[in-house]
Amino acid sequence: MANEFMTPDERLWAAIRLEQPDRVPVLPTLLPEPAGGLAGLSQAQIAGDNQVVVEAVFKVFDQYGGWENPYPAAYAPAQLQAGGVYPLKMRIPGKDLADDQPFQLDEQEMLQPADYDKITEMGFEQFYYDDFLWRITGLAPAEVPDTISRLVAGFERFAAECSKRGTRPFFAGYSLHPFFALSLMRSMVPFTQDLYYNPVPVERAIKRMTADLIAKQIGIIKASGIDLWLFTEERAGGFFYPPAMCERFWWPATQAVVEACWAEGIVTIFHLDQCWDKNLAQFKRLPRGSAVLELDGVTDILRAKEVLRGHLCLRGDVPAALLALGTPAEVSAYCKQLIDKVGGDGGFILGSGCSVPPNVKPENFRALIETGKSYEFSKK
Repeated sequence: MANEFMTPDERLWAAIRLEQPDRVPVLPTLLPEPAGGLAGLSQAQIAGDNQVVVEAVFKVFDQYGGWENPYPAAYAPAQLQAGGVYPLKMRIPGKDLADDQPFQLDEQEMLQPADYDKITEMGFEQFYYDDFLWRITGLAPAEVPDTISRLVAGFERFAAECSKRGTRPFFAGYSLHPFFALSLMRSMVPFTQDLYYNPVPVERAIKRMTADLIAKQIGIIKASGIDLWLFTEERAGGFFYPPAMCERFWWPATQAVVEACWAEGIVTIFHLDQCWDKNLAQFKRLPRGSAVLELDGVTDILRAKEVLRGHLCLRGDVPAALLALGTPAEVSAYCKQLIDKVGGDGGFILGSGCSVPPNVKPENFRALIETGKSYEFSKK
């Protein structure tokens, strides 16, 4: 663009630091499933090989004119299960599902009440690989090291492809929040019963997982040279639990992790699905500029801006339904509203609400990218 004077990385960090960039950064969450759809590949092809995923992501990136630091989508589902990122059973296209169906997470009651104490005593990683992984996967133990190696190789190639295009991956390092991980492993209803009727073992396990997470992730993030990492939570907000539950079980771990990262110069990206309207004020307790909140179109982003203006950067939130079912004019109008009302004074990254959907219309995806890159300049 003729009026741009910042690099993609400079533009992104200006927003994160709550400064005014030359224009709003544009950064859709293009995961393997929508990348495959936009690149003309089946979901079975995407789920079977993360090198194919990387080729698909950058084919789309180039065809649509590029955007700020790409979301590091360089995985096949089974690799995330082996790596402990998705601690659930899975259904894989081409194997358990039709070739054109996205992979599915199959949440079941796989964690038992006695496991909370095992996690506390053993640490989460040892528990996961000594015991839990074999409850959820069809992988043999001998296959796990190579599966994880292919995941690492995919990220390295993703970073190299970014470098060719003068940019970098959005983040390095990723974890589910301990609260969310336990909820998925135990399944939601039994986990909720534990919170009310057997809370102490849950608290102990979350505390141990938090310490393990800090010890592991900070080293990974610093080694990458990218001082951003992703922390995912979907269930601790007011949509599911009273704020007092969030305050007791979720907030202490959250604050400990963010402050430990911030002390090392690392910014935490919260991926927050579902409605967090009742919890927004909590985030003002975090150090200014220490986090980015990714919202998915369910939380009121205008309210979030009002509460967190000048304190934390926001990212989002073009809804998946609009990208799949709307028109380019509707997508463009939504983006313009976000840029005017949320991005006008900095501290905003235009993106999709959660992931771009696998059935996104190509013309709607293009409308998101092109509106974000041109709208502010069109007003000058």
